[in-house]
Amino acid sequence: MANPAFGAHTDPTFQAKPRTTWEVVCRVSKYLLPYRWMAFGTVGCALLSLSFAFTYPKLTQFVIDDVIGKKQEELLLPVMGILIAAFLFRELFNSIRIRINNELEQKVIFDLRKDVYAHLQRLPVNWFDQRSSGDLMTRVIEDVNSVERVLIDGTEQGSVAILSVIGVMAILFMMNVKLALVALIPLPFLIGGALWYTLTAHKRYRTMREATSAMNALLMDNLQGVRQVKSFGRENYEDDRFAGRAENLRQGTLKVMRAWANYSPGMAFLNSIGIALVIWVGGSQVLNETMSIGELVAFIFYLNLFYEPVARLHGLNQMLQSARAAGERVFDITDSAEERRGTKMKPGDESWCVTGRVNYRGVNFQYNDERTVLSGIDLKVKPGEMVALVGPTGAGKSTLVNLLPAFYEATSGSITIDDREVSDVPLPVLRDQIAIVAQEPFLFNGTIRENILYGRLDASQQDLISAATAANCHHFIESLPDGYDLKIGERGVKLSVGEKQRVSIARALLKDAPILILDEATASVDTATERLIQEALERLMSGRTSFVIAHRLSTIRNANQILVLRHGEILERGTHDELLEQNGLYARLARIQSTASIDESFEKFEVA
Repeated sequence: MANPAFGAHTDPTFQAKPRTTWEVVCRVSKYLLPYRWMAFGTVGCALLSLSFAFTYPKLTQFVIDDVIGKKQEELLLPVMGILIAAFLFRELFNSIRIRINNELEQKVIFDLRKDVYAHLQRLPVNWFDQRSSGDLMTRVIEDVNSVERVLIDGTEQGSVAILSVIGVMAILFMMNVKLALVALIPLPFLIGGALWYTLTAHKRYRTMREATSAMNALLMDNLQGVRQVKSFGRENYEDDRFAGRAENLRQGTLKVMRAWANYSPGMAFLNSIGIALVIWVGGSQVLNETMSIGELVAFIFYLNLFYEPVARLHGLNQMLQSARAAGERVFDITDSAEERRGTKMKPGDESWCVTGRVNYRGVNFQYNDERTVLSGIDLKVKPGEMVALVGPTGAGKSTLVNLLPAFYEATSGSITIDDREVSDVPLPVLRDQIAIVAQEPFLFNGTIRENILYGRLDASQQDLISAATAANCHHFIESLPDGYDLKIGERGVKLSVGEKQRVSIARALLKDAPILILDEATASVDTATERLIQEALERLMSGRTSFVIAHRLSTIRNANQILVLRHGEILERGTHDELLEQNGLYARLARIQSTASIDESFEKFEVA
């Protein structure tokens, strides 16, 4: 049984907003506009293929009544030639339709998926805090495919099916009004069945899509945490958790299948009833000699051409309900508000040259209405200064620095860089001025070269090596089998923690931003590696305004300002020596701390 504490999404915003089928179709249809001629071509080829199919019943009637009935053997070969030609052109246009349709389908999938991904990249960080990566992957990959299918298949097959029904019905009434009316007897029941399925299917498909996302989310978590799973011996436990998610998906899928298993054969049975009624009444007309055998056979063939697109419309209805559920989840992404984009910079300010002067004035921040994280933060930082932040876990250190690159927006107050409001600066321009080295370095699944060049994509080989050398990682990279071209695996799994951290420092060095944020960059390494990283960090901080979330007090002795935070407020500030002289909280921490981390020192202090 899966533990509900893991992977349970209790935030109501995680649920996709319900939408009508018409809204989903209209929203998706705009992706056809750039390729409308391809869409027209697909429908045109389908109609041409259908028109040649219409010749088959009439030719069959002619063969039965005129060739066979009147024993005109000389007409048999020409008629068969025409029939074979009709079949040939039917399949030729069908082949062209498939080719155009496949090209159109892939273009629309590309455009839709690209737009969804582009929007995803521009959503605020707190939006991702409420959603799992596995769920988002399901939306971008699987749900986009489901939405696209109703657009392409619905446009082509739906249009052709409707036109086929209208066209064939007109032919049936022209051939025999009485039989045509008989053929329409099952129609109200067909409409009623379709209405029932449409009104009840959405909930089933939505449940199935959510179960798929939940299973994918758990799968991604387990693959990323496979070492933790193995180290704690939790394989059986994870088997049970995955089985629980897979069972939910199985049950959700079975509900969809059971409904379709009742709906589809039921509709087929009604079609068969219509054909049986036509044979009954038509047979009586043949026996009464008011209708020829060839006419009855042709009528039945046309009737099949009537019921076949009706059945196709039932299938499209199933697809439409699936697409509606998927569309809700896709539009949950595209309708979410993007990060704000400052617009008050003048033309040419994209080349803004920052000196690194930073001011916080009365800054407050809340994640929600109930939890205050920062309160009344005032801070002035001169260009090139180093500011250290110390305090227990949850004091607000990371949040304070995350407000600077606008990962989060301050609830109130003002943050400026070189006297410009951070909220007025376009995000790409703002973030170009800031480099970040996190406690847990993230490396992409590629080569070391690609990861370092992420700091500046157009950097030369010499710039790359210089940055790596300054970060104390060039030597170990050169000793690797493929050097800078080594593929390091997901999250840099082939490198040690210290090696990954030095690569991330090289990336920050290559970016060469005037403002630097170091979030406990030496927290997870041994003493020897910490020394190498600290040397690299000192080179990185040289000449830059630096915000350092400290792991050990020994690393921040030379800071221009040290801020002691607790419960989101600044309790003390000053240099290392000034704070020792104040004999406050920082001084007591300094006496407690030897090899212990700051967090551990705070814990000892709280206990004391």
